[in-house]
Amino acid sequence: MNIALWICTGLLAAVALVGGITKTFVPREKLAAMPNGAWTGEATAGFVKTLGILEILAAAGLILPAVLDIAPALVPVTAACWTALMIGAIITHLRHGEHAVIVLNLIYLALAVFVLWGRTVAEPFGG
Repeated sequence: MNIALWICTGLLAAVALVGGITKTFVPREKLAAMPNGAWTGEATAGFVKTLGILEILAAAGLILPAVLDIAPALVPVTAACWTALMIGAIITHLRHGEHAVIVLNLIYLALAVFVLWGRTVAEPFGG
């Protein structure tokens, strides 16, 4: 179970890091022109960059607390926050009719719920 949780956590962290870097460093206009990026055209540049920074922090929050053994309880907290983020992403993409990306959001949501459950119930850090 621990290995499965680490794999899921690593996948979520990679997704968060790539998404965060993209939102933080790619201009909003380019993001809006990308497939499934129409929502960025309606959001302010500050909002998109803030969301990107939060995703980078989520990547760190999923991995670093456990690896460094400094407040590993932050891992399930971060997974809960990622769950909320994915619910918001699903709603946003539904409003824009971007159904293909919703499948990915549902997968990320399921992974986050698994990590949240796994690190609070099945195999929490420290015992």
